[in-house]
Amino acid sequence: MISDAKARKLSPTDKPLSDGGVKGLYLFSGSIVGAGKWIFRFTSPETRKRRDMGLGRYPEVSVKLAREQAWATRQMVETGMDPLEERARQKEQRRVLQEMPTFEHAARTVHAGAASGFRNQKHIDQWINTLVEYVFPKIGKRKVDEITVADFASCLKPIWLEKPETASRVKQRCDKVMKWCVANGYIMASPVGVVDQLLPKQPGNRQRVEHHPAVPWHLLPEVYSAEIASGHISDTKLMLEILILTACRSGEVRMMEWNEVDFNKAIWTIPASRMKANSAHRVPLTSRVFEILQYKQQIKIDNNPLVFHSRKGTPYSDMTMTKFLRDQRVESDTAGRIATAHGFRSSFRDWASENGYPRDVAERALAHVIKSSTEAAYHRTDLLDKRRLMMQTWQNFIMNI
Repeated sequence: MISDAKARKLSPTDKPLSDGGVKGLYLFSGSIVGAGKWIFRFTSPETRKRRDMGLGRYPEVSVKLAREQAWATRQMVETGMDPLEERARQKEQRRVLQEMPTFEHAARTVHAGAASGFRNQKHIDQWINTLVEYVFPKIGKRKVDEITVADFASCLKPIWLEKPETASRVKQRCDKVMKWCVANGYIMASPVGVVDQLLPKQPGNRQRVEHHPAVPWHLLPEVYSAEIASGHISDTKLMLEILILTACRSGEVRMMEWNEVDFNKAIWTIPASRMKANSAHRVPLTSRVFEILQYKQQIKIDNNPLVFHSRKGTPYSDMTMTKFLRDQRVESDTAGRIATAHGFRSSFRDWASENGYPRDVAERALAHVIKSSTEAAYHRTDLLDKRRLMMQTWQNFIMNI
């Protein structure tokens, strides 16, 4: 066994001293007589490789203290733990505790990292704004390792039944933030997954669906003639015409660019970046839509890439068309509510069903996602020619041709 007398005589050229009291404990010589370094040598039960673990320097660490440390370390090895790995884990744990973020900090970090995956700035803002409104005021300044299931339930409870769709989105976003915390080692598991157990049952999907007020399809020719096709020409009316005749969404029409329009083939190709399904969509241009685009091209006086834009050169607001319908008090199929621009897609879908068009053709015109992955795998065509005939018939119906 190593004694203080032996250790004090250890010179720089001496071989390491092995301590017989604890297996694996060695004192390696230092640069001067009587100085050395304690090393505990062992075979890792985790990696099966030989490892050396420093226990300090002699004489700062005495023989007795080195032997006690070595004994405790040997016990760890005997129980299947690698003391060096355990030391690293404890160090990492201390680092994590020191760097533990607040929920708001974690949420904004996740939001910044995910922003490039959103379709547009509106969706980017919506993601974080819901947390700003419903979550940050209550738990935004709390460290993520302190937040419980009950804390998330208290944030969601005020909107859980009143605004179920919003509540579901807020829950999903909170869960994403907490799972990011799990991935970064701040917590062991996300508490958001079981928050439903502390909240009342939400209404089912059928009960919570809120349809956009729409003009009944059989009344659309009258509305088109009286409110849209008559009077002075405006961008709002022209956008509404295109929206109705193509059954496209408001944003797709408002953001239309000239380079998306092929006048030779009478096709408007909306890029994937602007489609809800994140897939490019070809729209056949009916004769009236073609005429509107030709008119806009003839009066074009600048190099703005947008077909329709405000005086500032920016896209029109997403409320532009719906405001026009409100101003004209265009009634819908929902009692007491004015029709919305998005509702015209429902008008078209009802007309297509009532007039015997195949579901697949109508759904393609609306660019709806095929929910069945098996069915989607066999769809290799967008049925453009069939859709062109259908959309021209739709136009003829609306314009009473």
